[in-house]
Amino acid sequence: MTDISGQEAVARVWSAMYDLVLRQEDRRKEVAETLGMSFFRVKALRRLLAGPMTMRELTAELSTDKPYTTLMVDDLERRGHVTRSVSPDDRRSKIVALTPAGTAAAEEAERILARPPRSLLALDPGDLAALDRIMARLRAPEEPARQG
Repeated sequence: MTDISGQEAVARVWSAMYDLVLRQEDRRKEVAETLGMSFFRVKALRRLLAGPMTMRELTAELSTDKPYTTLMVDDLERRGHVTRSVSPDDRRSKIVALTPAGTAAAEEAERILARPPRSLLALDPGDLAALDRIMARLRAPEEPARQG
Protein backbone atom coordinates (compact mmCIF):
# COMPACT_ATOMS: atom_id res chain seq x y z
CA MET A 1 0.00 0.00 0.00
CA THR A 2 1.26 3.47 -0.88
CA ASP A 3 1.58 5.97 1.98
CA ILE A 4 0.18 9.51 1.77
CA SER A 5 3.44 11.03 0.50
CA GLY A 6 3.63 8.25 -2.09
CA GLN A 7 0.06 8.94 -3.16
CA GLU A 8 0.89 12.63 -3.45
CA ALA A 9 3.93 11.82 -5.57
CA VAL A 10 1.84 9.57 -7.82
CA ALA A 11 -0.72 12.36 -8.22
CA ARG A 12 2.05 14.90 -9.06
CA VAL A 13 3.65 12.56 -11.61
CA TRP A 14 0.33 11.75 -13.25
CA SER A 15 -0.58 15.45 -13.39
CA ALA A 16 2.77 16.25 -15.02
CA MET A 17 2.38 13.42 -17.55
CA TYR A 18 -1.16 14.51 -18.36
CA ASP A 19 -0.06 18.12 -18.75
CA LEU A 20 2.85 17.15 -21.00
CA VAL A 21 0.78 14.97 -23.29
CA LEU A 22 -2.54 16.79 -23.40
CA ARG A 23 -1.94 20.44 -22.55
CA GLN A 24 1.59 21.68 -23.28
CA GLU A 25 1.46 20.80 -26.94
CA ASP A 26 -2.18 20.19 -27.75
CA ARG A 27 -1.67 17.78 -30.62
CA ARG A 28 -5.37 17.02 -30.91
CA LYS A 29 -6.04 20.71 -31.59
CA GLU A 30 -3.10 20.84 -34.02
CA VAL A 31 -4.43 17.80 -35.90
CA ALA A 32 -7.96 19.25 -36.07
CA GLU A 33 -6.69 22.62 -37.32
CA THR A 34 -4.25 21.08 -39.82
CA LEU A 35 -6.89 18.79 -41.31
CA GLY A 36 -9.81 21.21 -40.97
CA MET A 37 -12.11 18.81 -39.13
CA SER A 38 -12.96 17.74 -35.63
CA PHE A 39 -10.54 15.45 -33.84
CA PHE A 40 -13.34 12.89 -33.55
CA ARG A 41 -13.61 12.70 -37.36
CA VAL A 42 -9.85 12.32 -37.52
CA LYS A 43 -10.11 9.54 -34.94
CA ALA A 44 -12.51 7.71 -37.27
CA LEU A 45 -10.07 8.06 -40.17
CA ARG A 46 -7.23 6.76 -37.99
CA ARG A 47 -9.30 3.72 -36.97
CA LEU A 48 -9.98 3.01 -40.65
CA LEU A 49 -6.25 2.87 -41.41
CA ALA A 50 -6.41 -0.74 -40.19
CA GLY A 51 -8.88 -1.51 -42.98
CA PRO A 52 -12.52 -1.09 -43.96
CA MET A 53 -15.17 -1.55 -41.27
CA THR A 54 -18.90 -1.90 -41.14
CA MET A 55 -20.79 1.06 -39.75
CA ARG A 56 -21.56 -1.10 -36.69
CA GLU A 57 -17.84 -1.86 -36.16
CA LEU A 58 -16.89 1.79 -36.57
CA THR A 59 -19.60 2.82 -34.10
CA ALA A 60 -18.20 0.34 -31.56
CA GLU A 61 -14.59 1.42 -32.20
CA LEU A 62 -15.51 5.05 -31.56
CA SER A 63 -17.81 4.31 -28.60
CA THR A 64 -20.51 6.51 -30.05
CA ASP A 65 -24.07 5.94 -31.20
CA LYS A 66 -25.28 4.88 -34.64
CA PRO A 67 -26.93 8.20 -35.64
CA TYR A 68 -23.77 10.18 -34.81
CA THR A 69 -21.58 7.72 -36.72
CA THR A 70 -23.88 8.11 -39.72
CA LEU A 71 -23.65 11.93 -39.59
CA MET A 72 -19.89 11.77 -39.23
CA VAL A 73 -19.44 9.29 -42.09
CA ASP A 74 -21.77 11.42 -44.26
CA ASP A 75 -19.47 14.39 -43.64
CA LEU A 76 -16.28 12.38 -44.27
CA GLU A 77 -17.81 11.06 -47.49
CA ARG A 78 -18.68 14.62 -48.65
CA ARG A 79 -15.07 15.62 -47.93
CA GLY A 80 -13.83 12.75 -50.09
CA HIS A 81 -12.14 10.89 -47.22
CA VAL A 82 -14.27 7.73 -47.15
CA THR A 83 -16.53 5.66 -49.32
CA ARG A 84 -19.52 3.68 -48.17
CA SER A 85 -20.68 0.54 -49.93
CA VAL A 86 -23.03 -2.35 -49.34
CA SER A 87 -21.45 -5.34 -47.62
CA PRO A 88 -21.21 -8.37 -49.89
CA ASP A 89 -21.92 -10.58 -46.86
CA ASP A 90 -24.98 -8.70 -45.55
CA ARG A 91 -26.83 -6.31 -47.86
CA ARG A 92 -28.28 -4.50 -44.81
CA SER A 93 -24.76 -3.57 -43.67
CA LYS A 94 -22.59 -0.74 -45.04
CA ILE A 95 -18.81 -0.92 -45.31
CA VAL A 96 -16.79 2.27 -44.73
CA ALA A 97 -13.35 2.49 -46.37
CA LEU A 98 -10.73 5.21 -46.69
CA THR A 99 -10.11 6.91 -49.99
CA PRO A 100 -6.54 7.91 -50.91
CA ALA A 101 -7.32 11.39 -49.52
CA GLY A 102 -8.64 9.85 -46.30
CA THR A 103 -5.54 7.70 -45.97
CA ALA A 104 -3.32 10.74 -46.47
CA ALA A 105 -5.25 12.70 -43.83
CA ALA A 106 -5.11 9.84 -41.31
CA GLU A 107 -1.38 9.38 -41.93
CA GLU A 108 -0.76 13.12 -41.48
CA ALA A 109 -2.63 12.94 -38.17
CA GLU A 110 -0.48 9.98 -37.11
CA ARG A 111 2.70 11.94 -37.95
CA ILE A 112 1.57 14.94 -35.90
CA LEU A 113 0.49 12.81 -32.94
CA ALA A 114 3.72 10.78 -32.97
CA ARG A 115 5.98 13.85 -32.85
CA PRO A 116 7.62 14.04 -29.41
CA PRO A 117 7.06 17.18 -27.32
CA ARG A 118 9.86 19.77 -27.42
CA SER A 119 10.49 19.35 -23.70
CA LEU A 120 11.16 15.65 -24.20
CA LEU A 121 13.52 16.38 -27.07
CA ALA A 122 15.41 18.80 -24.80
CA LEU A 123 16.22 16.20 -22.11
CA ASP A 124 19.86 15.36 -21.64
CA PRO A 125 20.81 11.78 -22.66
CA GLY A 126 21.04 10.52 -19.07
CA ASP A 127 17.57 11.79 -18.14
CA LEU A 128 16.15 10.44 -21.39
CA ALA A 129 17.69 7.01 -20.72
CA ALA A 130 16.23 7.00 -17.18
CA LEU A 131 12.80 8.00 -18.48
CA ASP A 132 13.04 5.33 -21.18
CA ARG A 133 13.67 2.66 -18.52
CA ILE A 134 10.80 3.94 -16.38
CA MET A 135 8.39 4.01 -19.32
CA ALA A 136 9.35 0.46 -20.28
CA ARG A 137 8.47 -0.66 -16.74
CA LEU A 138 5.17 1.23 -16.86
CA ARG A 139 4.23 -0.39 -20.16
CA ALA A 140 4.95 -3.90 -18.91
CA PRO A 141 4.64 -3.86 -15.13
CA GLU A 142 5.97 -6.87 -13.29
CA GLU A 143 3.45 -9.14 -11.68
CA PRO A 144 2.73 -8.02 -8.14
CA ALA A 145 4.53 -9.96 -5.47
CA ARG A 146 2.43 -12.75 -4.06
CA GLN A 147 1.65 -12.50 -0.43
CA GLY A 148 1.82 -15.42 1.85
